[in-house]
Amino acid sequence: MTGSRTAEVIIGVDVGTTAVKCAAFALGHPTELHLAEREYPMASPRPRWAVQDLDRVGTAVLDALGETVAACRAADARVIALALGSAMHGLIGLDGAGRPLTPLLTWADSRAGEEAGQLLADGLGPTLLARSGTPVHPMSPLVKLIWLGRNEPELLARARYWVGLKDWVIYRLTGVLATELSTASGSGLLDLATGTWSAASIELAGIDPGTLPPVRETTDILPLARDPADRVGLPSGLPVVLGAGDGPLGSLGTAAIAPGVAGISLGTSGAVRVVVPPPGAAGRTAGQAAGGARSEVGSEAGGHARSGLFCYALTRQTWLGGGAISNGGSVLRWLGGLLGVEDDETLLAPAAAVPPGSEGLLLVPFLVPERAPAWDPDLRGAVLWLTARHGRGHLARAAVEAVALQVAALTERVASLGPVTEIRATGGVFRSAVWASILTDVLDRPITITDGAAGTARGAAALGLLGLGLATAPAEALGVLGAARGDRAPTRPDPAAAQVYRQLRHRLPELVALASGRGPGQVPG
Repeated sequence: MTGSRTAEVIIGVDVGTTAVKCAAFALGHPTELHLAEREYPMASPRPRWAVQDLDRVGTAVLDALGETVAACRAADARVIALALGSAMHGLIGLDGAGRPLTPLLTWADSRAGEEAGQLLADGLGPTLLARSGTPVHPMSPLVKLIWLGRNEPELLARARYWVGLKDWVIYRLTGVLATELSTASGSGLLDLATGTWSAASIELAGIDPGTLPPVRETTDILPLARDPADRVGLPSGLPVVLGAGDGPLGSLGTAAIAPGVAGISLGTSGAVRVVVPPPGAAGRTAGQAAGGARSEVGSEAGGHARSGLFCYALTRQTWLGGGAISNGGSVLRWLGGLLGVEDDETLLAPAAAVPPGSEGLLLVPFLVPERAPAWDPDLRGAVLWLTARHGRGHLARAAVEAVALQVAALTERVASLGPVTEIRATGGVFRSAVWASILTDVLDRPITITDGAAGTARGAAALGLLGLGLATAPAEALGVLGAARGDRAPTRPDPAAAQVYRQLRHRLPELVALASGRGPGQVPG
């Protein structure tokens, strides 16, 4: 930082699936002053379980935050607030003293597949989606609670509170048990029409209403408690803006919040989102829609239910419709592990020379239960039509193409919510030009890729400015931070490659069915 005036800084805290990122943003400056990152593992003690040790997550948050605060102090910058973001759909049971009774059951935990399947078989999928904005899937905390009731009823009854990852981070930093509208909108337990917990969903989950924390605004503020303040070097009482889920914040942080702009995020997993009107904006509430012959909420906001897409909040006035894929950059990381190549760039280097379509090799990427657009946790992955002429480069390219094809299918579904006129993409995979070019060719349209690893943290910081009263709208908050640098010139599709991928996209349903043992398939010539 330059100049004699002490810079004012807001720190965005993004507690993600495999790492926490803390980014310090000086007001009026377009790039983060400092970015600290700490990783933590995901464990699978049983098939289909995906859990995390909360002590390790908590230590990572405080360590990354402490490093960022120290960097701000060294730059003579004053931290004015923290603003929070986190991965969605997690579930944690706490005892009466706020101590965890469970690890974090992450969004990737799919132990509740049978329960999700039963809800769908009973015809409750459209009703629950229209009511809550969260598709019926093992990721959903509602479905996880139903699993606990059937498999660990004593634990379900013993827990004093049921919270999400964000709620637990809020508690660790402030000592207050609370959630906010965005996290609640991804729980399957919210009533979109009222923005409060749904009595019907709570009854279905088999829990007491008092076990859920109060739903607050994403811009609400709580004071930083003394213990964490001392640990990271901040004054106790510093404003902590509750913030939102990582998906909505990612759209905000990459400026994908204007009508018609689709935001694509692609890291370990991926998502496609567009802004939709608030639920009930067209005069028809989610509850009314759920009780009718169709499962629309009304206008684009209700189209999420008809299209099998989620509807999650950024603020009470700004909502995002879209879908998420479970198998993103993790597919390439899995392949690298099999081949003994830890670095993605090294793995992808020979893939650039492989022609589009990987010379007939196809990878179906469902390594963990998939979410959108099929919402079918029983889909399975496969490598199809492997021959002796295929090498490491073919496998790597096929992995990227497989993920890109799923993103394209999801983008088509999201376009049912309204015309998509622009695509903005962000995520760690785009450090590689191979990912960027393949996704552009598969989508067959220009993409603006936003550089930087702090998109969600930037969105948290912008939302924090709303909470502090330093901005009155999300777009204005981005302006206060300073327009983000790093947008690359839009990538443009190669017509010949796009034609190859167009044919694969047309065959995608058949290939997915083949990989899952549901169709005969046909070996290409």
